[in-house]
Amino acid sequence: MSSSPNGLTASEYIVHHLQHFATDKQKFIVDFSVINLDTMFFSILSGLIVILMLRKAASKATSGVPGRFQGFVEMMVEMVENQSKSIVHGDRSFIAPLALTVFLWIIVMNAFDLVPVDLIPMAWGQLLYSLGFAADPGDPYMRVVATADLNGSLGMSLGVLCLMLYYSVKIKGAGGFVHELFCAPFGSNPLLWIPNFALNLVEFAAKTVSLGMRLFGNMYAGELVFMLIALLGGAAALSLGGAFAFLGHVLAGTIWAIFHILIVVLQGFIFMMLTLIYIGQAHQAH
Repeated sequence: MSSSPNGLTASEYIVHHLQHFATDKQKFIVDFSVINLDTMFFSILSGLIVILMLRKAASKATSGVPGRFQGFVEMMVEMVENQSKSIVHGDRSFIAPLALTVFLWIIVMNAFDLVPVDLIPMAWGQLLYSLGFAADPGDPYMRVVATADLNGSLGMSLGVLCLMLYYSVKIKGAGGFVHELFCAPFGSNPLLWIPNFALNLVEFAAKTVSLGMRLFGNMYAGELVFMLIALLGGAAALSLGGAFAFLGHVLAGTIWAIFHILIVVLQGFIFMMLTLIYIGQAHQAH
């Protein structure tokens, strides 16, 4: 007997909700021919929300007593500026706005995890059915948390890697950067060039992978918990009846959502801080 909200077994329900709306099914561990359209859509949508929010704050900024929205944005800007000033010693005209954008962008992407897990897939299925693209309005594959997709989180961390390399070359020069790759941290002895180079490659790879995996792991786990709570409602409906099931489902979901708000913000802050730290390290010579 099914215990899930959609008439599936618990394992089928989770597997279904972990599938992406993509151009094709992934055939290999690394398959660049597949594009997860849901991740692309919700990451771009989140970016547009942040841009419009900051644009609205800038257009309505006043030198007088700020309103709540302007005060919130000013508080975010001041917090990020203080953090960037203490970490990055150099020109921050691009780095501080970048950190603010990354911080707010990740928070908005993470916040989609607070939307009821079946709501957007059901609405998407109804839209496809009404437009004639689906034979029935059953839930199609649709994941709304872009940061719970390893492709999305690693894509952002690869962007941070590109910035690390760019500032390493910009600050130290191409010759200085190459010299550092082969001569740090053990010295410039030619016998140590290969160990130094290998260690620096491992360092860049470790920073990139850990940055993306940390964000992905936390958001993926949070997504799974919301699915388990959705299954809890289905199981309770079978054993306790509709009213008790509804109350328990709402209570469990509310408690986890309140706690998850902290995770949503914290993961954005951690990603932003590590981005600043890595770019700040690129400004320093070993």
